[in-house]
Amino acid sequence: MMKKITTLVFAFCSMMSAFGQEKEFTTYPNGLIYSARTMGKLSHIVDSLNLKYKTCNFNTTFYSKSQALGNLIEVDSSSIAEALKDLEKGITYEAFVKKYPKSVVKENLLFIKGKYKDYRQRDLVSIDEFDLKNENGFSYSTFDMSLYDYDISDSWLDDYSEKTEYAQESLTVVFFPKNFTSVPLPKQYSALIGYSDCLIDTTTAKLKNKLMEGRPWIPKNWKSLSFNQKVQMLDKLRSTRVVGECSMDFAPREHAINIALLAADTYNWGVFLKAHLDIMNDRFERMSDGSYAWGTRATYIKELEALKINVPNLVIGMSFQIENPASNHYFGRIGRVGRAIVESENRAEIEQAILSIVADKELDLYNRLLFYSLFYNYNYYLPNKDVQKENASRLAKASSTLPEYVRTRLVEE
Repeated sequence: MMKKITTLVFAFCSMMSAFGQEKEFTTYPNGLIYSARTMGKLSHIVDSLNLKYKTCNFNTTFYSKSQALGNLIEVDSSSIAEALKDLEKGITYEAFVKKYPKSVVKENLLFIKGKYKDYRQRDLVSIDEFDLKNENGFSYSTFDMSLYDYDISDSWLDDYSEKTEYAQESLTVVFFPKNFTSVPLPKQYSALIGYSDCLIDTTTAKLKNKLMEGRPWIPKNWKSLSFNQKVQMLDKLRSTRVVGECSMDFAPREHAINIALLAADTYNWGVFLKAHLDIMNDRFERMSDGSYAWGTRATYIKELEALKINVPNLVIGMSFQIENPASNHYFGRIGRVGRAIVESENRAEIEQAILSIVADKELDLYNRLLFYSLFYNYNYYLPNKDVQKENASRLAKASSTLPEYVRTRLVEE
C-alpha cells in the first residue's frame, strides 16, 4: 500500500511539473487566504493579548554568531603530500604561502562557528565560510565538541579528501590569525529580537516533540466541529511530520495552513503565527526542491499586516542571526523575507531600517552582510527596473562603510 502511495505522489509531482501550479490557497473576498470569519477570530486574539501595542522591552542582551576572519588556501594538487607534512610540523602562514606559490590564496574571508545537531540528533561543531556569491564555500564539521571552545588563533584548519573513482585528491586549508569572537548586539537590535520573540511566543512550537510521518487532512466541514474536536484535530496535525516528495508537492504547505486555520479557531496564537511564518518563509522539508517551483509560493505577509501588528519590527527582529536565541526562537530565511517585503505595505519603512543596519559599524560583520543580502534579494524581486536601479545605489552607499576586503567581494549591483 505504501509503495502505491509513493508512486502516486511521484506521478503527482511529474504532472504538476508538466502543467504548472495555479493558486496555492483559496483567496476570499477580503483578498486574503483566511476568511473574514477567521480574520475576525485572529483580530480578537490580537486585541485580547494587546499585540497591536506590545513593546516587549526585554533587558536580554543578544550576542552575534561566533565569527572570525581566515585566509583560505586551495593547495596545488602536486604539492598536497608535502603540504600535509608541513602542516603537521606547524609551518607558519607566511612560509606556507611562499613555499606553495601555485596554490590559490583568498585572504580575509568570513567564517562562522556554531553548534548544531545532525539528522540523528547528534551534537556537532561546524565552521563555515560565509560568501554572498557562493553557497558552496568551505565547510568543516566534527563531533569533537571541544573545537567550539578551542582558541584557534594562529592555527590551521584543513579539509583533506583522498582520491576516489569520482574525484581527485584535494586539500583546502584555512589559517586563522585571530580567534572566533561573539559580541553583544547594540541595544536597539536586541530589542527588535526581543519583540519578535515576544510576539511569536517562544514558549511553544508549531510541531510537538514526538512526531509520526504522514499526510493528515481536515474534513471540509471542520468549522462545524465542536471546540474540543478542533483542539484534538490540531493536536493530531501538530504531531505529524509532513515531508514533500518533490518541488511541486503541495502537502507541506497545505499541512501548515490547516494548522494555522485550526490554531486560529481554537485561539492558539503561538501555533498560528509559527505556522503562518513557515508558509511565509517556505520552511518545509522536501526530498528535492528545484528553483523553478519557488515562484508559485507566495509569502502572504499582508495577512499579518491586516492584523495591525508591528510587521516591520517582526520581520527585522527575526532576520538577525544570534548566538544565544531563546528556545523556539524563529529565524527568518533571508531570501524569502526579501520577497515578502516586496508584498508589504510597509515596504519603505523596512527598506530604510535594513539600509541603516547595513551601514552600522557598531554591528557585527556577519549580521551586516546578512542584511545586505536581505536588501539585495528584496530589490531583485521588485518589478520596477528604475526603482531597482535607485535602490542599488542606496545599497552601495550603505555598504560603503563595510571594510574594503568585504566590499570587493559583494555581489554585483
